[in-house]
Amino acid sequence: MADMGVFRAAVSGWAAGGCGAAAREAAAAAGVRTVVLVKGPSDLAAVETLAARLGRALPDEGVCVLSMGGAMNVGRYAELLGPPGLGLRVTGLCDARERPFYDRALARAGAPGQEVFVCVEDLEEELIRALGVAGVEAIVEAEGELAPWRTFTRQPAQQGRDPLRQMRRFLGTRKGRKIRYGHLLARSVDLGRVPAPLGALLACL
Repeated sequence: MADMGVFRAAVSGWAAGGCGAAAREAAAAAGVRTVVLVKGPSDLAAVETLAARLGRALPDEGVCVLSMGGAMNVGRYAELLGPPGLGLRVTGLCDARERPFYDRALARAGAPGQEVFVCVEDLEEELIRALGVAGVEAIVEAEGELAPWRTFTRQPAQQGRDPLRQMRRFLGTRKGRKIRYGHLLARSVDLGRVPAPLGALLACL
């Protein structure tokens, strides 16, 4: 199996101001053809987990899912990885409010903007909606976090809020929780109810 870790590290270093030679060498060594730009590690975890459930080994297909550390970095990554840089195929998964940043960045890089797949709020919300709040609550209970979840829902700021929004907020209240649940939700969602943007992304790869 191709190891994308070296490539990801090299690209991150390049984006931070380092040399591009290491990224170019790592891309060639790993056989990278396509890069999927996502905002953060929870999205990366969800995409890779669902792909594996569908029998896809993305690294072996030359596909690298790359966390950028925030959607505002998409311009830099598209420039480095697209036609002006390594010449790779660039696509992405983003939230609706981030779509303009992706469109402008990919247009400047000469990459096809139609290959950006858009979640309404974010990927966690899409997965929660697909599983249902009760389904996610069962996962939270299995993870031993039912008591913190119930305490969270009793907070004054959460009173009267939609349960889906409560759950989405809860998943982001502790460091590392979103990444863990990005994997867990993608592992648990019914393959017949895969969120449309995530399913469309995987279908295009």
